[in-house]
Amino acid sequence: MTNIPETGRTPRVQIRLVVIQILVLSLLGTLGGRLWYLQIREGAAYAKEASGNHVQQVVEPAVRGSILDARGVPLADNETRLVVSASRTDLLKQKDDGKAVLTKLAGVLGMSAEEVTQKVRLCDAKTPQPCWNGSPYQPIPITDEATAKQALQIRERAEDFPGITAEPEAVRRYPAPGAANTAQVLGYLSPVTDEEITKAQDTDSPYLRSDQVGRSGLERQYDKQLRGKAGVTRYEVDNLGRVIGQAEADAAQPGSNLVTSVDARVQRVAEFELNEAMKAARKEWDRNTNERYKADSGAVVVMEAKTGRIVAMASNPTYDPNAWVGGISAKDYKRLTGKSSNYPLLNRAIQGQAAPGSVFKVVSTAAAVQAGYPFDGRYNCSSSYSVGGQVFKNFESQNHGPISLGRALEVSCDTVYYGLAHREWQKDGGINPKKKPKDFFYRTAHQFGLGAETGIDLPNEVSGRVPDREWKQAYWDANKSAWCKTGKKDGSYVEKIAYENCLEGNKMRAGDEINYSIGQGDTLVTPIQMATIYAAISNGGTLYDPTVGKAVISADGKSVKEIKPKSHGKLPVSKQTLAQMDDALAGVATRGTAAWRFGGWPQDKIQMHAKTGTAEVYGKQTTSWFATYTKDYAIVMTISQGGTGSGASGPAVRNIYDALYGISDDGTITPKNALLPTPQKGLPTIKTDGTIASPKISKDPAKEQQAFQKAPEEGAVAAGGSQPAATVASPEANRDTRRRRRRGPRGRGSRRVSS
Repeated sequence: MTNIPETGRTPRVQIRLVVIQILVLSLLGTLGGRLWYLQIREGAAYAKEASGNHVQQVVEPAVRGSILDARGVPLADNETRLVVSASRTDLLKQKDDGKAVLTKLAGVLGMSAEEVTQKVRLCDAKTPQPCWNGSPYQPIPITDEATAKQALQIRERAEDFPGITAEPEAVRRYPAPGAANTAQVLGYLSPVTDEEITKAQDTDSPYLRSDQVGRSGLERQYDKQLRGKAGVTRYEVDNLGRVIGQAEADAAQPGSNLVTSVDARVQRVAEFELNEAMKAARKEWDRNTNERYKADSGAVVVMEAKTGRIVAMASNPTYDPNAWVGGISAKDYKRLTGKSSNYPLLNRAIQGQAAPGSVFKVVSTAAAVQAGYPFDGRYNCSSSYSVGGQVFKNFESQNHGPISLGRALEVSCDTVYYGLAHREWQKDGGINPKKKPKDFFYRTAHQFGLGAETGIDLPNEVSGRVPDREWKQAYWDANKSAWCKTGKKDGSYVEKIAYENCLEGNKMRAGDEINYSIGQGDTLVTPIQMATIYAAISNGGTLYDPTVGKAVISADGKSVKEIKPKSHGKLPVSKQTLAQMDDALAGVATRGTAAWRFGGWPQDKIQMHAKTGTAEVYGKQTTSWFATYTKDYAIVMTISQGGTGSGASGPAVRNIYDALYGISDDGTITPKNALLPTPQKGLPTIKTDGTIASPKISKDPAKEQQAFQKAPEEGAVAAGGSQPAATVASPEANRDTRRRRRRGPRGRGSRRVSS
């Protein structure tokens, strides 16, 4: 007998065969399962992906919509230029990463090799401008100012310039019609970043890698409407990249046009007058610092009083927004952002914060009435006011005796407001306040809209500051340790202040409320806030959200979406008090602190209202404020380190009104020379092809107005045929020429002299 099976296989062999069979079956099962998964369950997805590998997209950028003034004059539009671009993808395929090609390209374009190289490097935390902050996969523009000869050189010698293209493209343009720059209002464009593409990919307005997006101003605020939708054509290609057919195409949709309430002519006059006022201020001597005024920055706002629409908004220093078109150079970027630039990219009309000085007194007047003080009561306008051994002086120590609140506004009497604020501070409990102090002066400021954004349709507006009890506590919590470390009881002025703040910086002291009552101390406002307030006084008490955009009109003209004025509140004053304040502010222009600047003004035809302000800032020269309104417009101007309100800003504001209404220095009204005697009502005419009709604008409306005001045409309409209603409060008012009126001696402001 034998134990060998009939098959001739031993048990060991059989076990091995079984194992092998199991392994083979397992492998076949795994392979079959994988094939089922790929071909059946995920077959559609992989088929789509495989198809995509043979489809290439060609993007056609949408034409960006124009930004127009109220009459249809383009403030920002497009023009066709020869754009030379570089593909980083193609350059990096070369042995030297394209350095030789870029050097050769620089020679053709008349640029330095370094400048061209900087254009194509990618931006990051360590790379300064200029650099490319868009997608690294899209063509990077080197210049948009190539000549036809340069473009032909590049295209005819394509083998010498791999990765370089020269094509005609629509490029953004800021034409500055009538020399109206409007830079800070318009903003500028730059390429979209990968982060922005990712963030917007699931929205109803996704970005393409070729998009340019708004970075500030209207370009940013209305970017979605202006941008339109890029066209995409998809081509089927073979494995060698050859086109074998067109899959589908989405036509580009041009962006909509934005009509603004800005009038380019008035904008130019506002810019010109602000700049001239600043230059004139720099020629004046500051007796406090024994040097000339620096007048380092300023802003002016011209607003429709009944709607809040912006007719003009100027900020100085300014810049040319065309510097950003096609990529900004290192030189221009440094000039716009360097420490010595004084930051021209800032729109100081909405981002410039300063103590308001006496233009704030309309708020304090309303607060006093709310607190129960009669508008026509008698309040002592003494030469000084003493509290706890500290003396707060009136401007130039003037003493007007007992006067009403209306007269206090006219002569800008500080001591009247000192007394009212001090009494309210005492009623609220003084240094140790009651549980619920009434704080009329602070509460009223908030009701006037201060300490909050106005809601203007421009990005990055700041809110200013109302230094109430809540703010003081928060500020003290944040700064107490620093004050306690640097403060000295018998040190310098700054050290003494730090010492006092360390001990009781969270408490409302008498001096805090006294300074606050005349717009000094820690109070901060912006020009747009003050323009909104004075426009509200003009229109009967409505605080409007300021707006620059007036309508969005589709490229074909078929869709017109008007931007209606919106209100964010009412002034906290009765009709009677509002009428009394209105009369007092008219008195400022006829017999008060601004009268010497409005000599000859046709007050019986166009009633002028004004308030001067001169704010003191520790370590700096005084800030000039001038706030005004008529029934049609409110105009506010401020000049940092410019001197008094009527002295520095007053002449410029008067000249803007002269241009609006067509008024010469002697008060003669010439209607045909008036730029905008009443606010623009309707929208510009839209032609049948969707284009917008725009009138011609002169080369420089400001220079024309300057000439007119000096020599009005014969046959003009006299202002009433009799002596104008405005009286003369200074010999300066009798000066006839515009030049002398602008450069007259410093006027009476409303200045607090610290002791």
